[in-house]
Amino acid sequence: MTKLVDLSCEEARKHFLKGSSYFNADIPSYISFEPILNDVARVLDGNSFLELQPRGKKPSSFPDVNYHLLSNKDGKFAWRPIELIHPAIYISLVNLVCKPNNWQHIQRKFSEFETGAVYCCSVPMVSDDSQTDTATQVKSWWQAVEQRSLIYSLEFSHILHTDVTDCYGSLYTHSIAWALHGREVAKANRGGDVLGNKIDSFIRAGRYGQTNGISQGSVLMDFVAEIVLGFVDEQITSMLGEPTDFRILRYRDDYRIFAKSDDRAEEILKVISDKLRAVGMRLGVSKTLLNTNVVEGAIKPAKLAGFDLQDLGDANAKTIQKQLLRLHSFGQRFPNSGALRRLVSEFYDKISVQPVGADDDLEVLVAVATDIGFVSPSTFPTVAAILSHLISLVSTQEEKVRLWMKVRKKMARVPYNGYLEIWLQRVTQPSAVGIQFTSDEPICKIVSGETADLWENEWISSNDLKSALGVSKIVVGSVFDAGEKVQPEEVKLFRENTWAY
Repeated sequence: MTKLVDLSCEEARKHFLKGSSYFNADIPSYISFEPILNDVARVLDGNSFLELQPRGKKPSSFPDVNYHLLSNKDGKFAWRPIELIHPAIYISLVNLVCKPNNWQHIQRKFSEFETGAVYCCSVPMVSDDSQTDTATQVKSWWQAVEQRSLIYSLEFSHILHTDVTDCYGSLYTHSIAWALHGREVAKANRGGDVLGNKIDSFIRAGRYGQTNGISQGSVLMDFVAEIVLGFVDEQITSMLGEPTDFRILRYRDDYRIFAKSDDRAEEILKVISDKLRAVGMRLGVSKTLLNTNVVEGAIKPAKLAGFDLQDLGDANAKTIQKQLLRLHSFGQRFPNSGALRRLVSEFYDKISVQPVGADDDLEVLVAVATDIGFVSPSTFPTVAAILSHLISLVSTQEEKVRLWMKVRKKMARVPYNGYLEIWLQRVTQPSAVGIQFTSDEPICKIVSGETADLWENEWISSNDLKSALGVSKIVVGSVFDAGEKVQPEEVKLFRENTWAY
């Protein structure tokens, strides 16, 4: 594993331009944003959109410049707003950040962040082998956070766990310049030519000029968030000094405080809360928990419970139906948990080699699996793979269509489900399934050959740039030619390093 910040500026630029960096979640293999990113990069030629229209319309004057792809979090009314940054703005940001002098400045700042009281475990990592970068990041979490937490049990009796509420959505964008240059320099050059102000300006350009919040869903914005959180770490250190009687671990917006008394842990928590508030963030009260057994508190309850279900109860539940019901029960107790995603992935591996028995009614299996995805939408890409395997075993085409239509109707009841719709299209529209899939999700429409817009382009005057932004380029294969069964590589972000959940 290599830290992203340790790459050269050219290596970092190449990394940011990967489709999996622009949108860092599983999507079907026939969708890729790389063609658009590469074409826009060619047109901008190392510069920003400002050079193409120095006196033109400002993107910050338009709403919906970035594209919002909603992902449901709980099957009800909580959602995660995945935001696909307008490619012209995204490439401009990449070009800006990766200029040699700018990249060196950022590298120096990260070196300074590493010397304080807060041990950061979440600087974006880059894979050195065949693993995906996301899988590498997950492995980093396991090695740096959980393992180190367990070691701290030798020294400390208390662990206080907390995290930031809506970290990306609440981040004050002017604090990016504070982090890179210090508050006084940033304020003295407000609106000026310093790097932090330029990054701030480009981010706000795609978000209607708003100073609260950055886009969520790309490695680049994860990197920007780390810059601001690293600055907060510095401010925490300035108040607490050397960590002689405490330790603090941070993974993105998740903090673990280790101390020898609850009073000391709460004193440190107040400092963290105050310094986060200065950059627009606040801690989630409901997720702030104190435990006086560090070993127990170091591992999430869902993960501990998942150890008990490691084999899905094969000894007592020998049929697929009983195993799936045990998995469903776990999902009811720990919906959308990392442990559930791991167990769903393991079940997917299991059914690919374990034959469905006579006692396993296929429609019952489909119903139970669908409900797992309904309650925990974060599992749906893998649940869709499970369903594709189960329904492929049905003997008649009519019965396949009937079951998929039932799945389709149930999942349509999940609100804010654009991301889920992309996966429903993957499993129902291949010619081997034969369902006429319709959706209001623009990406699904583009995949089906319909006309739809993703980003607001009215502010763009360059014909070359408009041409480079043709959304039909995101379709790099045919959904109709996709296999009836979802293949392991299509849901690899769930599968790789699932042991770390």
